[in-house]
Amino acid sequence: MIDFELPPALKMVKDFAHGVARDTFRPIARKYDEEEHTTAEEIAFMGPIMAQRSSERRKKPKKDADEPKKPRAETEDRIGAIMSTVVGSEEFSWGDAGLLLAIPGNGLGNAAIAAVATPEQEERFAGKFAAMAITEPGSGSDSGSISTTAVLDGDEWVINGEKIFVTDGKQCDIVVVWATVDKSAGKAGIKSFVVEKDRPGVTVTKLEHKMGIRASDTASIVFEDVRIPKDNILGSPEVKTKTEGFKGVMKTFDNTRPIVGSMALGIARAALEFTKEKLEEEGFQFRYGLNKCRLGAIEREVLVMESELEAMRLLIWRAAWMGDNGRANAMEASMSKAKAGRMGSEITRRCVALLGPMGYSREWLVEKWARDCKINDIYEGTQQIQQLVVARNLLGYSRAQLK
Repeated sequence: MIDFELPPALKMVKDFAHGVARDTFRPIARKYDEEEHTTAEEIAFMGPIMAQRSSERRKKPKKDADEPKKPRAETEDRIGAIMSTVVGSEEFSWGDAGLLLAIPGNGLGNAAIAAVATPEQEERFAGKFAAMAITEPGSGSDSGSISTTAVLDGDEWVINGEKIFVTDGKQCDIVVVWATVDKSAGKAGIKSFVVEKDRPGVTVTKLEHKMGIRASDTASIVFEDVRIPKDNILGSPEVKTKTEGFKGVMKTFDNTRPIVGSMALGIARAALEFTKEKLEEEGFQFRYGLNKCRLGAIEREVLVMESELEAMRLLIWRAAWMGDNGRANAMEASMSKAKAGRMGSEITRRCVALLGPMGYSREWLVEKWARDCKINDIYEGTQQIQQLVVARNLLGYSRAQLK
């Protein structure tokens, strides 16, 4: 039979993350929503914890990310870094998603390093707060069309280009930069590189003022003749011209999209739990096990939204489990993010509506959760991109056949 209970190890992750979200994140959520671009000193204690988690992961043997992983047998069930992260991210985001992204050592670039770095690189960049730079002024959802270049000059790569919407671009120590080593090869020539922020030629040119997740800074960064060591190219030092090289880079998304989905899940859950609590204070009751025709309109709507949260969670867990157990999960990762991004935004908006003027008021956090949740339907690939990925996988179509 199917068991939906978390094992003890993940239960510990869940309980710890929820405790931090409840006692640390939630009380300061409004403060850093209003004080955008201010570093949250209250969460600095999480840095060593992230470093410890990274250290434990590095002790496990790892293959070259460009090489396909051997799937585990159906009877095997490994609880790995992706599942642990999605469980923790849901709880942290229940407290505040922006503060989750601002935790030192918990950047999107850290996920990229975990996905495609060699053991030596993981050791070398351990303890660093890593941002991930993909989007450019002329290249958004189509990651394969980026124009930032990396040219090998002796024992160094020379990086040139501009990246925008870099999450934690101001606060980070290092940046995982996507760049092309051969424009004529198209996306096959794209690789990811680790660039230290203090290298000459790295300039943070702008900080965005955003609708949501304001506790996490979003920056524009220019790279002008930035020199980095040859072995700062993530994964194998060999520059491959076949599409397998780009697949190794794109593996980052298969790991991070379920995490983004879990953030939407946590925010939507926070909004719905709060809304339900306030409605119960006003005398509303929520009865389970009845035919929906016997339920009141608001009662039925809340129960439907609760079922949507469960559907989001199961899709996310499925994609995370597949990734941890060496199974191709590109379609499932996109499905989980598409579902969670869309429904998370819908649920938070409905919570604002159900609470009326007080839902729209800044006295409660519901309006903030509605603002925070929307980004999860945009970054790491928009809703439309996720639908394309799912459709291509289901239909067996190539990128040229289905755009």
